[in-house]
Amino acid sequence: MERVQGIRQHFPALLRTHQGTEVAYLDGPGGSQVVDLCIEAMCQYMRAGGGNLHGVFPSSIDTEAVLAKARSGMAAFLGARPQEIAFGPNMTTLTLAISRALSRTWQRGDEIVVSELDHRANVDPWIQAAHDRGVTVRWLHVDAARLTLDLSDLDDVINDRTRLVAVGHASNAVGTITDVAAIARRAHACGALVAVDAVHSAPHLPVRMDALGADILLCSAYKFFGPHVGVAAIREVVFEGLAPYKLQPAPDFIPDKLETGTQNHEAIAGLVGTLDYLASLGVGDTQGAQLMSAMASIQAHEERLARQMRERLAELPGVTVYAAQESVAKTPTVAFRVDGVHPREVCTTVLHRASVFLADGDFYAATLAAKLGIRESGGWVRAGLAVYNTEDEVTRCLDAIRALVSDR
Repeated sequence: MERVQGIRQHFPALLRTHQGTEVAYLDGPGGSQVVDLCIEAMCQYMRAGGGNLHGVFPSSIDTEAVLAKARSGMAAFLGARPQEIAFGPNMTTLTLAISRALSRTWQRGDEIVVSELDHRANVDPWIQAAHDRGVTVRWLHVDAARLTLDLSDLDDVINDRTRLVAVGHASNAVGTITDVAAIARRAHACGALVAVDAVHSAPHLPVRMDALGADILLCSAYKFFGPHVGVAAIREVVFEGLAPYKLQPAPDFIPDKLETGTQNHEAIAGLVGTLDYLASLGVGDTQGAQLMSAMASIQAHEERLARQMRERLAELPGVTVYAAQESVAKTPTVAFRVDGVHPREVCTTVLHRASVFLADGDFYAATLAAKLGIRESGGWVRAGLAVYNTEDEVTRCLDAIRALVSDR
């Protein structure tokens, strides 16, 4: 993979300045910056003249080719098949649609399982569908001290009444990577389906649908240098049996039957450019191999910076870092608080002193924030690292926090 300075040349947003200083985007978990090949592909699609599907004219045929290439690329990215890939506005909207469709087969006496560690986008759609169908909701509880899921009672929580288990691959708040495969093995042994939220893992590490044991896997392209497009990968046998709410004339075949209305074709064109760029960072004879290679290299770079940041933050008096123990795999997402300073004030101070963009709040990981007793006091400060971030940017951020701590 090319060095970080070469990578940075492909991200126009990195030229932005604040108070005369180039900004450092450490807000990646909320959305990464967009790579130039994505921007160019979107513009090229619109300049050439877009067209809706199923026409005989060239712009319609071009649009269908863009969709086919995007499905093929996302299938390579996630270890799925092109016919298993569907697009939508975002992960949340897709999950709401899938949950409503899937729950049509649920009966009273059935159960579903959700997780206390998750972003609520992989919790509330399933809970609401369960309530509508009179289905019991059970929880995989978080160990608040360890910041991991407590799987000690997994065999009790997931049982022969379970119809679905929804679990996140990685916490968007504290970065913990969950052993989804172990949960999926138990779920499948009980005949349950597994829905995996990979929004926070897909930008940072290789994700393979089969390895995770996912029947449904969702992610968002704007988290990995692309456009605002949500992506659902649904195992074909599950997808074929899914009955989404849709208009009567709309297609009944996969994956189109989940893609209600006209999709954001220019953004999907941008997704093709994004995947082409990511593949260029890797090596291999196929796009899938190149993407997996690239993601492994990205993971190594980001982990090194995140480890440095966690260690140096932990050395500062009055700073609490929220992270699972060293042996637990994590994404490069660093959550912390400064004693006596509201998280919003930390972000504002670091912005003005160092032109570094940090985020604050509960980040929709509301259950975890409540369990930790910090939701009502502003949640966390969150620094999220991406492949285009540098050691100098991390140092700038840390120096600003160190000065803030000294001024208290």
